[in-house]
Amino acid sequence: MKLAATVLDAPEPRALARFYRDLLDWQVTEDEPDWVTLRPADGGAGLCFQTEHRYRRPTWPAGEGDQQMMIHLDIEVEDLAAACARAEELGATVAGFQPQDDVRVLLDPAGHPFCLFTRA
Repeated sequence: MKLAATVLDAPEPRALARFYRDLLDWQVTEDEPDWVTLRPADGGAGLCFQTEHRYRRPTWPAGEGDQQMMIHLDIEVEDLAAACARAEELGATVAGFQPQDDVRVLLDPAGHPFCLFTRA
């Protein structure tokens, strides 16, 4: 078995795919009205985005009765401050709750939490 991709639901998959395409500098390899696939240049596992009309933004951190995140992406970066600034330029927001000093939790434009981190 081989993991081919991780799929994120979104009300507007093309908009979310554009965000991650620009953030990761990946290429669009499939673009349908309700489905977009991104892949890295090295051909590794990709990210897919699919339309979910009943999508509810997750709450970070989730409280009782809140829509919880079901998955999050960990993205390694060389410069944490610069990567956060770039993500914000592209439409991400820094989450109010930050559980670690060497990791930054951000929310993509659809509200999915993702983490930027540097290797120690």
